[in-house]
Amino acid sequence: MMPFILEEIFKATGRKINDYLEVMKLEPFYQLLFADGKKLKTSGNPENFKASIAGINPEDANGYDRYMEENRKKISYALPVLQRPFSSFTNLFRWDLLKLLTVLNPQRSIWSDLGRNFSDGRVKVGFTFQSKYLGMSPFKCPSMFSILPFIEYHWGIYHVKGGLNKLSRAMAKVIEEKGGSINLNSEIKEVIIENKKATGLMLGDGNVKKFDDIIINPDFAWSMKNLIPDNKRKKYSNKNLDRKNYSCSTFMIYLGLDRDYPQLEHHNIFIAEDYEKNFLEIESDKELSKDPSFYVQNASKTDPSLAPSGKSALYILVPVANLKGKIDWESQKEPFKELVLNKFEQKLGDGKIREHIVYEKTITPKEWKDDYMVEYGATFNLGHNLGQMLIFRPHNDFEEFKNLWLVGGGTHPGSGLPTIFESGRLTSNLINKKYGLDYNFKYKRKI
Repeated sequence: MMPFILEEIFKATGRKINDYLEVMKLEPFYQLLFADGKKLKTSGNPENFKASIAGINPEDANGYDRYMEENRKKISYALPVLQRPFSSFTNLFRWDLLKLLTVLNPQRSIWSDLGRNFSDGRVKVGFTFQSKYLGMSPFKCPSMFSILPFIEYHWGIYHVKGGLNKLSRAMAKVIEEKGGSINLNSEIKEVIIENKKATGLMLGDGNVKKFDDIIINPDFAWSMKNLIPDNKRKKYSNKNLDRKNYSCSTFMIYLGLDRDYPQLEHHNIFIAEDYEKNFLEIESDKELSKDPSFYVQNASKTDPSLAPSGKSALYILVPVANLKGKIDWESQKEPFKELVLNKFEQKLGDGKIREHIVYEKTITPKEWKDDYMVEYGATFNLGHNLGQMLIFRPHNDFEEFKNLWLVGGGTHPGSGLPTIFESGRLTSNLINKKYGLDYNFKYKRKI
């Protein structure tokens, strides 16, 4: 989403992103498949999209234009706010934020907000499931985030040929071309804090490297608990971190199959029959669903480089409760995997998925925490309730210690790839500002 952010970041280094990557726009963007057999295919062609909406509920097709116009205004007010830092309470009293407040309607959830334009619950799901990018249900997610589907439908959805890893590799290549060095397989044991300043890093072998500035990129809560001693932290002590609201987690099944699946699009979302109950099971009840919604990526349909000819590389993502719940993943991993594969076979109308699996890897919330260093297995980081946004989210210029900076989903502006890239740009500009170098917090884009 929003590839222009990456284009601007590469341009700031004197590079063109197209010299490093091939980015492909998808059409359709994705399909949602409902329990009653209906499908909603989202498209960059408004008439095709409205026709798909009409196939579910003819009356709701008229709501598309109203939704797009309302959110065109909202995103034009939101982007300037999301593209500047929030380091003190005075930042809350800027004209751009006051203007945004006129269209926010914080008393509404994204679900109730969408009810003004769409009456059919299935259509509303098509315009609200994106709240899962923030790890929240649409029944609790603030209405501000109705801009998420607008971002998709207005600017499109793209695939990086070869997979997203190519994007990280391209950025690494630019860093090295500019004279930077990247040290892999160098475990960090601790961020050294002296007199409330970050002064260096202790490596796994006990050696200490001194640095003028340190940027923390891993999961925020995990980093605090594991890289900075608790007795040196006050605002973000372990006790205070445990009180925070965290996003949901994800149960992942990665599959290599010896056949292809032409009935699947690149992106596919299978919606549970009782989707409201499913959201509650994830967010409030923190229990495993017997009928979960799930997402299937079939990227090899768009990008043949991802699988051998006639074969497929799929992954299945199931939103599940984070580790604040009491699910025993040691005992539930295999039964839940079998349930999800059974559901996938039923939805696909193909009862022989298992016969075609040649590679399989499963990741549970417990493994997100233990193997990938994600606190509570909350794959979308801190929640995005109003008390954990803007000034109330950990600051890019980290407020507890000098010379320590944050990037990623745990800082402003939040989780999701475009906002994570934006957090990196904000932090780099703040560091430039510290040293009297050129920086820019104003990005003008026609919407």
